[in-house]
Amino acid sequence: MSDLAIEACGLVRAFGDNHAVDGVDLAIPRGEIYGFLGPNGAGKSTTVKVFCTLLAPSGGSAMVAGRDVVKDAAEVRIRIGVALQEAALDGKQSGREILDLQARLFGLSARNRAERVGRAIELADLGDAIDDWVQTYSGGMKRRLDLAAALIHDPEVLFLDEPTSGLDPVSRARVWDEVRRLNKDYGVTVFLTTQYLEEADALANRVGIIDKGRIVQEGTPMELKRGVGSDVIVVELENNLSEAADVAEALSGVDHVTIGTQGITISTADGAGLVAEVAVAFSRQDISPRSLTVRTPSLDDVFLRATGHRMRSEVD
Repeated sequence: MSDLAIEACGLVRAFGDNHAVDGVDLAIPRGEIYGFLGPNGAGKSTTVKVFCTLLAPSGGSAMVAGRDVVKDAAEVRIRIGVALQEAALDGKQSGREILDLQARLFGLSARNRAERVGRAIELADLGDAIDDWVQTYSGGMKRRLDLAAALIHDPEVLFLDEPTSGLDPVSRARVWDEVRRLNKDYGVTVFLTTQYLEEADALANRVGIIDKGRIVQEGTPMELKRGVGSDVIVVELENNLSEAADVAEALSGVDHVTIGTQGITISTADGAGLVAEVAVAFSRQDISPRSLTVRTPSLDDVFLRATGHRMRSEVD
């Protein structure tokens, strides 16, 4: 058995002339939570659909749970759980009925079905609402039920496509707790796509950043942030971005300058010591930034350096 839960080599998925996935290489070990980070249109959901056998690749290859997604599509499907952006739940069924139906669709025996449904009910943690119609559930309750249904057959790999999109912070935190528990208690490999930087930072063992169909950065959240520098100075500007970058790069103590769409980001080992010098240098050149902010690096800074634009503004 391969040690890899997911493997892609030169994976391509094209729609006419548009390469939504454009030569993706991935190697994800079993038991890992892998965060797949990128803005809308970057290729996240298309990649997931190829892995889940919902779309055939246009080129390259992909293996999930040791099976080829094209040659062994049926074998892949019985080894994965999938919770896409919109929970596919019948509002006029109860949570219990949905879980039982899911178990039947996977061909579980009556004895196994009762056991798995009972475990899934515990996982969903809906209390007495498990026997209420799903149309009465909140967004967070639907997400937890969808997660439980995706796990009814003990999948080796769980695909979560933006599982907390649109949820309030409390519901989002509860979903995060469930994902951690699934990975820790059941050893499920989790492939998590998200637009939320803090979600990838909080959950993922490793992160892959995709932009325009290509992986542009990969590593642990800590490694990626350390690669940016000890501190960053974020300079918000409406114009003169290139001039400001030239001024900043000329200063000693500046490690790297990245030009974004709304300003520049300066990587440095000592943000507090450098920020006053940056402000003086800008003043001498009649450059008037809206703000200068010193902070530690975030995954958004990693994304900016890799792609030239901030993901945070894309999500907002």
